[in-house]
Amino acid sequence: MTLSAETPADRLVLEAVGFSLSTLSANARIAVAFSGGVDSSVLLDAVVRVAGASRCIALHVHHGLSAHADAWLAHCEAFARERGVEFAAERVELSRDAGVSVEAAARDARYRALDDMCASRGVATLWLAQHADDQAETVLLQLLRGAGLAGLAAMAPEYLPAGALATRVRPLLHLLRAQLEQYASGRALRWIDDESNADTRYARNALRHEVTPALAVHFPGFRDALARTAAHAASAQRLLDALARIDMQEASRDEGRALSHDALLAFDDDRALNLLRYWMRTLGLVAASSARLGDALRQLRETGAAGEGHGLRIDHAGQALRSYRGLVYWEAGDSSDPADETALAARAVSELAWQGESIWRLPQWRGTFVFAQAHADAAFGEGDAMIPVSVLQRAVLSARSRSGGERMRTSDAPRAPSRTLKNLFQERGVPAWKRDVPLLYIGGDLLFVPRLGVNRVALPEQIDEAEPCVRIVWREDLLIA
Repeated sequence: MTLSAETPADRLVLEAVGFSLSTLSANARIAVAFSGGVDSSVLLDAVVRVAGASRCIALHVHHGLSAHADAWLAHCEAFARERGVEFAAERVELSRDAGVSVEAAARDARYRALDDMCASRGVATLWLAQHADDQAETVLLQLLRGAGLAGLAAMAPEYLPAGALATRVRPLLHLLRAQLEQYASGRALRWIDDESNADTRYARNALRHEVTPALAVHFPGFRDALARTAAHAASAQRLLDALARIDMQEASRDEGRALSHDALLAFDDDRALNLLRYWMRTLGLVAASSARLGDALRQLRETGAAGEGHGLRIDHAGQALRSYRGLVYWEAGDSSDPADETALAARAVSELAWQGESIWRLPQWRGTFVFAQAHADAAFGEGDAMIPVSVLQRAVLSARSRSGGERMRTSDAPRAPSRTLKNLFQERGVPAWKRDVPLLYIGGDLLFVPRLGVNRVALPEQIDEAEPCVRIVWREDLLIA
């Protein structure tokens, strides 16, 4: 689409949007992260002008941090509707995990919500409105925090986060805030002024209002210089990541969710720390400080070859580093809590009045219960769940989260004692990250636990061999066809 530009700022913004648009297929839809501030207002307005309203969707995240949040939501919806753009919003609650700032919690919640909205609408491109001033502030913040190369690389113009559907694109990253403001004024746009942006108690605001103006006077080209620093750091980080991927082939266990204790500690400190940083990024964990990672590596070396790290005291962003049966992994919770008894994320209870269904999809657990026909005279194997149809139909099935203390009997012997799920998981060597599974109840009775099998207490003592049975299997999303 060819557009006439009324001002230099107009031309620069439209050219930047047009360039990013040229990399997409002709019918690709574009999601714009739309806070209602001047930057995202400029981006959404320009995308509509260049791509057309039908290809756009404006996505807004309501954090609830400001008393004006509801008014901002209404403004954003009206702004989008005026331009004929589809609008969607999601309200989020911020995590209050220890060691996580409000800013970091809001950022993580915002990106999770944006990714979810893109995924639910099948949109594969998410455009963000960060600009050159944001990039310079990010590099300065990371320098002052003593960040490594990954931090100094700051914001990439385009990348696809692990596990996300939508590629994040920053079309305006080389433009200045002043140029966006000139565009907004020339187009008579209305935007939101978030009062928190003036609060210099926040580090980024202090840089924006008190530091970068002074830098602009004495070092007019500082933004370009910092952008080059970010580019050099990104290049060096790619080389370190390439090395880490090689090391992951040696140390990775359970599809990257754990590391081999021995393989990790076979590397020298620099290489082991590089692997730990890369591994944490692949898990979606926030970066840890060098001091914390160094302490983690020291404690892992002290646990010895057995790797039974019950004495580990490494907590980070709501996670605790564990070492168990030769594996190193992160578990939700604090290391002051016993392993595996940390609070698991509660999920909504799902119910099913079973009438012969072959599958029961549980999105909140990212998996599916499969009900396959079987025979009562089949031998029970460890983890098998041969359930008479009459049992499945005697009450409503429900899938529930663990709450702690649940017990079951896996033995056929009528007088065999029941045992806690924690003890059974430990006995069978099931690592903690595999224990967050849905518990299947029939009425109020625990019936089946993935990776442990059927609770014999819930079955009749004698099963008619002629009665049809169902074998229950739990399949994670990656394993089901």
